[in-house]
Amino acid sequence: MAQQAALRQRILEATYTCIARWGISKTTIEDAAREAGISRATLYRQFPGGREELISATIAWEELRFFTRLYDELHDAPTLGEVLERGLPFAHVAIVEHEVLQQVLRTEPELLLPKLTVESTRVTALISGFLVPYLSAAPLRPGVEVHQAADLLARLILSYITTPGRWDLDDSAEVEKLVRTELLSGILAATDG
Repeated sequence: MAQQAALRQRILEATYTCIARWGISKTTIEDAAREAGISRATLYRQFPGGREELISATIAWEELRFFTRLYDELHDAPTLGEVLERGLPFAHVAIVEHEVLQQVLRTEPELLLPKLTVESTRVTALISGFLVPYLSAAPLRPGVEVHQAADLLARLILSYITTPGRWDLDDSAEVEKLVRTELLSGILAATDG
């Protein structure tokens, strides 16, 4: 089983390398197999859905790597306010500085955006699940339900990290104001985080 997981990992890394080099549309099964040092047949045994499954799995794998880094950054935050104040800038910078993501968004948005949209439900659930314990420990306004608040916050977070609008996510005072006035004001009974 560990050998199969290692092979799958190697294929995903190879496919990511190919996407970085040539983009999504020009990355083929042959390219990924060659980069991974395996046969096409071996690749198809891991990804029987072919190229479409392989590309989708590679995007999901890279998203998981992003969320692992984000978790490492936030797991010791003591309050919901601190999670948001640290997480928003970290995630925004990670997305803006992600060379492969930015390249594909510039050159092939029509191929990447639908795949990200399909993944958005899973991503929202990951963020929401991370927020639930913080919301459970926070003083919520009357009538606020933890799981609904977590879902709302997850959707808002995704929106702000990709399109911050008038907010400067590089400025800690701006981020603190965004968190207090827009993200938590309708959820928390007290705004102390």
